[in-house]
Amino acid sequence: MTNGSNAGRFFATVPRCTRFGQILDPELYTALPDDWIVGITDVVSSTQAIEAGAYKKVNMAGAAVIAAVSNALGNEPYPFVFGGDGASFALPRERAAAAREALARTATFVAEVYGLELRIAALPVAAVRAAGFDIRVARFAASPDLDYAMFAGGGLAWAEAQMKAGNFAIPPAPPGSRPDLTGLSCRFEAMPARRGVMLSIIVRPARADPAGTATPADYRAVVERIVRLIEDSPEMGRPVPDGGPPLSWPPSGLDLEARAGQTPGSSAWLHRLKVLGRTALSFAVLRWRLPVGRFDPDSYLRQLVANSDYRKYDDGLRMTIDCREELADQIEASLAAAAADGIVLYGLHRQRAALMTCLTPSVYRGDHIHFLDGAAGGYAAAALSLKERAVPGQGTRPGGAKSTFLTAAPDPCRSNL
Repeated sequence: MTNGSNAGRFFATVPRCTRFGQILDPELYTALPDDWIVGITDVVSSTQAIEAGAYKKVNMAGAAVIAAVSNALGNEPYPFVFGGDGASFALPRERAAAAREALARTATFVAEVYGLELRIAALPVAAVRAAGFDIRVARFAASPDLDYAMFAGGGLAWAEAQMKAGNFAIPPAPPGSRPDLTGLSCRFEAMPARRGVMLSIIVRPARADPAGTATPADYRAVVERIVRLIEDSPEMGRPVPDGGPPLSWPPSGLDLEARAGQTPGSSAWLHRLKVLGRTALSFAVLRWRLPVGRFDPDSYLRQLVANSDYRKYDDGLRMTIDCREELADQIEASLAAAAADGIVLYGLHRQRAALMTCLTPSVYRGDHIHFLDGAAGGYAAAALSLKERAVPGQGTRPGGAKSTFLTAAPDPCRSNL
């Protein structure tokens, strides 16, 4: 990717974090410029989609947002985060129109092709700060080839609550509109837990209690303790096997990928035939490690493992890990104690496998990214768990525009999944 845009130049100046355990170091975060915009999306009623066994569609909808905006920007680097049932991002003001158009087209595509409603909104960073929150971004070096964004300051959580309240909404594009989803694919099978359980984790700072004593330092200590527990486990809990995810042909995600690339009015069966051919070639090359021209499948799969986003921070810790049941119990006990002390709000969800959705602008570059989520509800189910644990009325928004690094997020009880 080129760094020629304002987004790319800004992101390149953000310090690189090479150790995930440092994600709550305020020195690593840079405030977004006031004249930038923030885009927020999520799938409405994602829990119903989980119950219907359609969670892979939900993941594809969330990843489609990132693919559509990336392609609208000519694959310029910009800060974004995948949340399972949605995505968030930040861009300079001059890119706002292109991003809004990409969001509108994606919402129409998701409704017409996947039968899901995608909420979409965009708002100025200045509006976030006027509400007393902040948006700061860090750059995590997942591998030598890929950096992705971390967000802090409470601003993304506030923006999400605003979107769910109907504010800053963007209307969908006219019927038949389609975004450019080049590079979006789902050719790998679900990855079974090899150690016992696939655990989805969300940890956020509890809302400040005027009578309480919890501090941002207390929250940071809890998160760092959880991260240490995971980093001390085999392969740091990474869900992706060293050799890459399982492969089969035709892939179970064939229909989702085919429908993502089909243009209105084109022949569905002909397009599906093309996707069948592409996936057959991909399967053969990766399954038998066959070099094709400049493409080295061994190198690609090594990059894929390193470039999976199984750990991130967006106003809260978000992880998908493969671990023993005993470690999951230990994490839950630690978080339950911290929640009882008024330090954190948390949600956990246990399942037996993880899903991967891929965004590969070019197979010849190492900056492809692979979005991970639990296969049976993942982050959406963990968010519901957090919501159910939260006490109504817990906490308040910060009192001024100069909010602290660990600004408390809006009350999750007021937002609908």
